[in-house]
Amino acid sequence: MIGQLPKSLTVGGREYAIRSDFRVALNIIQAMNDPELSDREKCYVCMKCLYTDYDSIPRRDLAEAAEKAYWFIGGGNLPKSERDIRTFDWEQDEQLLFPAVNKAAGFETRSCEYLHWWSFLGYFGEIGEGLFSEVVHLRERMARHEKLSPNERRFIREHKSMIELKARLSGEEQKREDEDAAFLHELTGR
Repeated sequence: MIGQLPKSLTVGGREYAIRSDFRVALNIIQAMNDPELSDREKCYVCMKCLYTDYDSIPRRDLAEAAEKAYWFIGGGNLPKSERDIRTFDWEQDEQLLFPAVNKAAGFETRSCEYLHWWSFLGYFGEIGEGLFSEVVHLRERMARHEKLSPNERRFIREHKSMIELKARLSGEEQKREDEDAAFLHELTGR
């Protein structure tokens, strides 16, 4: 039905209630980006968090339940971008993202008791001008190797930690990075 926000998903011909608040979806996204979790664990976290009665879903319907869960978290039938450029990170950009969403929404989204994930995505999609938009725009231009103006280059230099998207490393990968950095430091004295 037009204009309805789903609070359940049909799996195997049966309706299963879901936790549709934006905070649940953001927690699922956080788990999906966790390099410490295997794909199987990520799927389990998604389903366990999203479905209120996950344990009642028959084993034969779990693949369909996962597919529907990913569809819901992905915003349903939202048009998808064809570009494959990563321009923001829900966690890293939290301090920039929420003020921008709040401005689009006209209220403090984090303090409301409930906000459907798709409504949150709608506000997110309506973010206009501001710091978050500028950061995303610069990341996109940099990824495409476009020529930047002197002001843009200066902004990037002055706000490098805000502009640079950090890679998420597993504990093992971080340990290797730290060991490599220590080794290079020994060699170069820097």
